[in-house]
Amino acid sequence: MYSSTLTSEQSANSADFPHQFARSRRFSLGVPRHFTVSPDGRRVLFVRTGSGTDPVGRLWQYEDGTERLLADPALLVGAGSGAVPEEERLRRERARERSVGVVSYATDDAARLVAFALSGALWAVRSDGGTPFSVPAAGPVVDPRPSPDGRYIAYVSRRCFHVVDLTGADRQLARAEDPEISYGLAEYAAAESMHRSRGYWWAPDSRHVLVARVDTSPVERRYLSDPADPTKPPQAIRYPAAGTANAEVTLELLSLEGERVEVEWDRKAYEYVVAAGWDAHGPFVTVQSRDQRTMRTLAVDPETGATEVLHERTDPAWVEIITGTPARTASGALVLPEDEGDTRYLTVGGQRVTPEGLQLCAVLGVEGERVLFTASDDPLETHVWCHEPGHGLRRLSREPGRYTGAARGGTVVLAGLTPRGNEVGVLRGAGADGADGDPPYQALTSLAEEPSITPRPVHLTLGERKLRGVLYLPSWHEEGTGKLPVLLDPYGGPAMQVVGRARDWFTCVSQWFAEQGFAVLAVDGRGTPNRGPAWEKTIHGDQLGPALEDQVDALRAAAARCGDLDLTRVAIRGWSFGGFLAAAAVLYHPEIFHAAVAGAPPTDMRMYDTHWKERYLGHPEEQPENYERTSLIGHGHLLSRPLLLVHGLADDNVAAAHTLRFSAELLAAGKPHSVLPLPGATHLPADDAVNAQLLNFQRDFLMSALEGGAGKK
Repeated sequence: MYSSTLTSEQSANSADFPHQFARSRRFSLGVPRHFTVSPDGRRVLFVRTGSGTDPVGRLWQYEDGTERLLADPALLVGAGSGAVPEEERLRRERARERSVGVVSYATDDAARLVAFALSGALWAVRSDGGTPFSVPAAGPVVDPRPSPDGRYIAYVSRRCFHVVDLTGADRQLARAEDPEISYGLAEYAAAESMHRSRGYWWAPDSRHVLVARVDTSPVERRYLSDPADPTKPPQAIRYPAAGTANAEVTLELLSLEGERVEVEWDRKAYEYVVAAGWDAHGPFVTVQSRDQRTMRTLAVDPETGATEVLHERTDPAWVEIITGTPARTASGALVLPEDEGDTRYLTVGGQRVTPEGLQLCAVLGVEGERVLFTASDDPLETHVWCHEPGHGLRRLSREPGRYTGAARGGTVVLAGLTPRGNEVGVLRGAGADGADGDPPYQALTSLAEEPSITPRPVHLTLGERKLRGVLYLPSWHEEGTGKLPVLLDPYGGPAMQVVGRARDWFTCVSQWFAEQGFAVLAVDGRGTPNRGPAWEKTIHGDQLGPALEDQVDALRAAAARCGDLDLTRVAIRGWSFGGFLAAAAVLYHPEIFHAAVAGAPPTDMRMYDTHWKERYLGHPEEQPENYERTSLIGHGHLLSRPLLLVHGLADDNVAAAHTLRFSAELLAAGKPHSVLPLPGATHLPADDAVNAQLLNFQRDFLMSALEGGAGKK
């Protein structure tokens, strides 16, 4: 059934795709990213690996239409010879970073001095010429950041906070008093669930720094072991499970002369530090209550550490965190989101500057009174917009896709996932102002591999809730020539969409499964982004019911539109929240779903982290029914369909215990199932061979489950 209709070219492309997908790290290698624009707009700094299969990041600069290599780890004597510090490894894990070499960098205000770390060593380079040079440091370096004037570089080493000048004169401004204490690093909940990956912020005067102090001693201890190597001791980690204690986070104002002032606020009422910064108007911090229904932006007195409330947001469900906010314009106007009904607005100085229906996604930056941000007026697209008094609101990205960017000095960098794949362009002049006409445009070179599979999406609006879905059919299939087994391929949870007018790794994987003989349906249901606060918060108290109902409704509506979908053979697959959704589908709707693959599924919501899970389900001691209703644990006796559970044994986000406990429950209930453990794999498996074979393994399992072992390609 599957192979007879494939052309030789399609068959070869299909066979190679899993290996290409793995070696290209989901087609992320070779793509320009991490952009910094100089104040005059003439130069753009960025990171790009050497090719679509080379994982080593290099630092580049674009100027006057030319790209110039600033730093290549392979050419730096001694670079890469040491081990990556554990704190840096964890930072990369939280960011799902899978490249090596130069993976991040920071600059001074003029974008002249660039600092980066390589295997714990501190390096710097002048963007206006010269070769990279090493800077002596007190120990393994994490998150180096130059001062605004370029005279110093701050960094964290062994959880202590240091500042060094370019001659190597080092000052330890804050010493970790205990192994559970760190200065200048983001705690787990901030990095994983709040979009805050950093733990210190320079003052504009380059003489003071706002630094986070994190004490993890109250946090529950977990142990990660390697069952594949029983001689290796387990690793202890601090993980704040729902309902348990969080890390204690405080802030201190440090001067280069050694003075220390603690920032004061009601930490008992507002234990989460969501964001912080220091601009021309002084230091500020955003804090959030444990129940996440109140968020306050506080101005900090740099002399005393005293705070006053600049703004307060409240919501009966939760206050959503929007990346890049709060911010302040040159005049001091606060840049913040505001939720009302079906729209998330951008406000500047308390005034809404975006219209109803345009959903704010993130604030990218503020220059003068100009605010650059991303927003969506169509769930299938995300665009870069700007607002400036006297010029109003303008959209800068034009073609369909999902965009982000950076801007300064009359130059805008637009990085987009378009129907053609990753595209990055530099706009100056009229294009950067959003004016009509063809703007001056220069594409930055992408070295990413071109996928061997070409997605063929059919976009659908499904059911009474107008669910956004996309259907992928085999390229060789002719309508009306036969029924196709159906594979649902969702994520379905907060913070991620899989349906859009863009070619990304997810669409390519869905099309690959289609080429194996499936009709593949991906759907974004309630709780997913870019359809407004009311849509997102429908799942408050129940992350399972609405999400699963939307997948069922979408399947039925798609089958009514396309008669070639065989509803007697329906499978579902997913990872993380998508894995949870897949397992739930065969538990609760075996009459609809006949097989499932669940990768890294959170089966017991009580074991997931505080900030993420309590946002949607409340505190487990106060609302235990929400956790009981949403968790799969306790409901394993319902399984009656083939289920494959896949889990990385080194996953510190969704612990392997989620799968192992659920598997034990299924076994005790006499429910046959399959478990594929991945030794050494984290939440995003990094081994290329494993990632390639995972796609084939899932295909074979699902085909066997639906066809009784027949029809395998």
